Amino acid sequence: MLSKLSENGTAGFVLANGSMSSNTSGEGDIRRELIEKDMVDCMIALPGQLFYTTQIPVCLWFLTKNKQENPIHGYRNREGETLFIDARNMGSMIDRTQKDLTKVEIAKITQTYHAWRGEEKDGNYEYVDGYSKSASLEEIKANDYVLTPGRYVGIAEEEDDGIHFEDRMKKLSTILYSPMNQGNLLDIEIKGILDSIGYGN
Repeated sequence: MLSKLSENGTAGFVLANGSMSSNTSGEGDIRRELIEKDMVDCMIALPGQLFYTTQIPVCLWFLTKNKQENPIHGYRNREGETLFIDARNMGSMIDRTQKDLTKVEIAKITQTYHAWRGEEKDGNYEYVDGYSKSASLEEIKANDYVLTPGRYVGIAEEEDDGIHFEDRMKKLSTILYSPMNQGNLLDIEIKGILDSIGYGN
């Protein structure tokens, strides 16, 4: 699905995730051409189950004819750069089969893209592990022209819950050994019953 071309020469596509990495049916050549011409402005990976007609995850492509500075729109020079946003973990289930993005999540994605373009109203863009990264053309080439955001944004840093490794292992060991001990007791009980009716070893 293609959005109409905006006044600043930017267009948006909604495509299946395969379009970001597939090399079948000439898709790889098309992707390479778009990247070489520096037309890919932003790639956003979305979660699955957002649409009634399909449950597959999709991605948003934002293409532009011109990444040069544009004072009228407040854009900075983005030549040789592409923004990657991984929003696959966003959204919540609204029923058994349908997921929805909240207004806050949509606003976060929008603000990230606008801030990266240099729009002052959206603040300064910051790289966030596991969520967004501005990658150079050289990085994209090094990844064989694959445009999957997960390749570039990295892994989100897990929060430290303050529990020491030794304490966590003791707790996990207790949890694991409990059913094992119960199993051993059950084996002894079963063996005793079999012995009492003459079927023991």
